[in-house]
Amino acid sequence: MPGTERSLTMRFLAEPKDVNFGGKVHGGAAMKWIDLAAYGCAAAWSGKYCITAYVGGMRFVQPVLVGNMVEVEAKVIYTGRTSMHLGIEVRAGDPTSSEKHLTTHCVAIMVAVDDKGKPVPVPEWVPVTENDIFMRDSAIRLMRMREKITEEMSAHLS
Repeated sequence: MPGTERSLTMRFLAEPKDVNFGGKVHGGAAMKWIDLAAYGCAAAWSGKYCITAYVGGMRFVQPVLVGNMVEVEAKVIYTGRTSMHLGIEVRAGDPTSSEKHLTTHCVAIMVAVDDKGKPVPVPEWVPVTENDIFMRDSAIRLMRMREKITEEMSAHLS
């Protein structure tokens, strides 16, 4: 039911095919996992097909090793009329231990669309806890910052 599933956690093992030349999991693999989790979370929240509009603030904190159990958590932190802002954390560690360390984090914005690709409304998410309110307020501050960054980035477009 749309508007009820706010978060999604995907779990899987990091595979040898994900390794870069340095012997660690490639950053692009982590980016793919983030996009998959963002889609799953946004689609569950909205009850619609969703597209990625933005991924930003990506920080690679620690490497993921082949054989690590990887957990990618996506959580709705703000909703606009047709968009959902998601806080995403990637954690990894030895599969025989419950201890996982933060490896990557970012914010993703997903937009719900109809079968013609036109944006459609999403259920509103209302923060309840102090942390929820903090995350929502952070998402709003980030929106304002992105507007300024967009202006600056236009100088780099030909």
